[in-house]
Amino acid sequence: MTSLSGITPSGHVQLGNYLGAVARWARATTPDDLYFVSDLHAMTSAHNPAKLRALTRETLAILLAVGIDPDLVFVQSDLLAEHASMTWVLECVCTFGEARRMIQFKEKSQGQSGVRLSLLTYPVLMVADILLYGADKVPVGADQAQHVELARTLAKRFNTQYGEVFVVPELVLPPAAARIRDLADPTRKMAKSARNSAGVVFVLDPPDLIQRKIGRAVTDGLGRLAYDPDGQPGVANLLEILAACTGESPADLAEQVKDYASLKSAVAEAVIEELRDVRKRTVELIDDRTELDRIRAAGARRARERARPRLNGALRMAGLG
Repeated sequence: MTSLSGITPSGHVQLGNYLGAVARWARATTPDDLYFVSDLHAMTSAHNPAKLRALTRETLAILLAVGIDPDLVFVQSDLLAEHASMTWVLECVCTFGEARRMIQFKEKSQGQSGVRLSLLTYPVLMVADILLYGADKVPVGADQAQHVELARTLAKRFNTQYGEVFVVPELVLPPAAARIRDLADPTRKMAKSARNSAGVVFVLDPPDLIQRKIGRAVTDGLGRLAYDPDGQPGVANLLEILAACTGESPADLAEQVKDYASLKSAVAEAVIEELRDVRKRTVELIDDRTELDRIRAAGARRARERARPRLNGALRMAGLG
């Protein structure tokens, strides 16, 4: 059984990414799984090339620093020929209507005067990511479920029209993770691309900055400690962060902390400790350019060995080569 997960370097990896996905990958990985930095997906909107390159390396270093086996990690663009070729084959079995119906395209293109064509077609690239490596399990959040359904549809259609090549993947909704919200505005998810980073804790933030951000987190004027996500979203957010770091339940933690100041102090201490070794190892990898490049190149070779047979089969079945 092969599980495939990716992370897009559209910004610095933040606490929500870490607690909700990356750290979980490190704990649950199996020898057949694959994890990748989906840098091609970061190009669907305006981007700075130098920043994208730096964020890609940083994100790769974080995946390695959390303890994911280097044998299972690669960067998407290092296999550009494979991903682009598979995307074209799949675009030729995907209809315009199917691409246009993708919810994320509707949301991200709304009100935009100039939308990149890649924003419409990137779900097919995502399908190529999945089918290229024979992933039979794709753990994603509910917002990505529609893309996995598209992968299932295109895999079945290709197999029916041209011959059996693709594994039909299963959607896996991972166990409920902490709903990490923006510290400055707990009505919003914590996001890599937030315009105001005051409420976003990044994995590579130094301890003193983490302390300040959490110390300024929005709570409320009720002066009571209870786990009430609807009535006290700011307090609930802090409790969920603390719970994700300690393994205890938010409701139990609410009974252990006496006031908001104590809660913020406990959260800051837990987050700093949780990220300490990851930050140290990430910085070491980024500074050791030769070693990171070596790991990246080796990961690309192993990913190519897994991708090529299936790509060649798809090309042959489709009448190419």
